[in-house]
Amino acid sequence: MYQDQWATERRRLEQSGHLSGPDGLRTRGRNAVFTRLLDVFGAGLRATPLYARGRANALDLRCVAFEVRLPGLPSSFDGYRLLHLSDTHLDVLPELVPVVHGLLDGAEVDLLAVTGDVHGERGTPVARSAGLLGEALRGVKVAGPRLAILGNHDSQDVADQLMGMGFDVLVNRSMAIHRGAGRLVFTGLDDVNSFYTEAARHALDAHAQPVGADECRVALVHSAEMADHAARAGYALYLAGHTHGGQICLPGGRPLVTTLRRCRHGAVGLWREGDMIGYTSSGVGVSHPPVRFNCRGEVAFITLRC
Repeated sequence: MYQDQWATERRRLEQSGHLSGPDGLRTRGRNAVFTRLLDVFGAGLRATPLYARGRANALDLRCVAFEVRLPGLPSSFDGYRLLHLSDTHLDVLPELVPVVHGLLDGAEVDLLAVTGDVHGERGTPVARSAGLLGEALRGVKVAGPRLAILGNHDSQDVADQLMGMGFDVLVNRSMAIHRGAGRLVFTGLDDVNSFYTEAARHALDAHAQPVGADECRVALVHSAEMADHAARAGYALYLAGHTHGGQICLPGGRPLVTTLRRCRHGAVGLWREGDMIGYTSSGVGVSHPPVRFNCRGEVAFITLRC
């Protein structure tokens, strides 16, 4: 019943003339102007040697691995290993598929989390984007759940494709994983940058009661724009994407544009919001133009520690 209600509301938002965020509505016109400017920039870039270099940079994917120590993590989850991918957009740059496969083939993890924007090209069938993701991940061994959420480029049809591939798509709902007396709760939200509804905040607040001694909470949200709400609700870890790390950055990796409207300190990499740790992936793929400068795409292995 809830899934049907969500799908109806999502379709309405997708067809409306506005985008919806936690701080209210905004017209699509501003986004259209930004997209047009990117198209002009991309066309100019293609006429220079920088385009080939930027495209090569986009294919130079890196693998990052790190540990996060989470207060309240049950001892039964110490060493729990996540594979975090975001913004795959493999329909935009299909040449990334063998690169991702080469990095991940044979990897063994406890949980896979895909934090949105599986799709990229407006005119491409969503089945192609999902199929390319499946091809890239075919060598990964996941002992537990495969979780996914939607991003601002993902229509509600992407959820159907991902569920058909064996993903649990968390649309403003939670899933608990039990190990002995310990419980690890993952709450996934629909995209909050462009398709926010109050159901997203309610999903976070559903776990806002005091955290039990054997429970830890992880928020999966496409962008960092709900970080303050998640921290107040007692989440220990927040995984996001959306910004592509800037995709085109100044030397040193400083993003020129992040498209975040709030919680901008969560634009890239590790960050904090109160007692909560956040991590924003630089993403696997790219938007147009399909180039990167001073910002490598990534896949991330995250090990949870008490």
